[in-house]
Amino acid sequence: MVFRVYVEKKPGFDVEAQQLTNELRTILGIRTLKGVRLVNRYDVEGIDEQLFEQVVPTVFSEPQSDNVSFDQPDFGENAVFAVEYLPGQFDQRADSAEQCVKLLKEDEEPVIRSATTYVITAALTPEQEKAIKSFCINPVDSRE
Repeated sequence: MVFRVYVEKKPGFDVEAQQLTNELRTILGIRTLKGVRLVNRYDVEGIDEQLFEQVVPTVFSEPQSDNVSFDQPDFGENAVFAVEYLPGQFDQRADSAEQCVKLLKEDEEPVIRSATTYVITAALTPEQEKAIKSFCINPVDSRE
């Protein structure tokens, strides 16, 4: 069975999203940008439900600084795209999570994949949306 969890930093802890917002405003010149949300998605297989529930607040999130959802969050009318590593590319976030799960239960062989969902709050032209994707996606190692 494949388990999926979405993790997003709470307001005030979302430093990476705030930094990306500033970069998109200054580097790409998108002045209408109101904000960016970054939601990390984890797909986990090879473990049982009890272990999955145990690792969500310890491996995949920090309860004091992260919001966790098992259903896709509501992104509203915002521009949304997700980025994952290409097959064969090393995914450090997923690898670290696999190692942490193995530390908790040595006889498990989890397979974990991760992706980052970008939620852009702005009225964007098609050119601006394309520029943001080009800025966020390195085609050498990642894909939409």
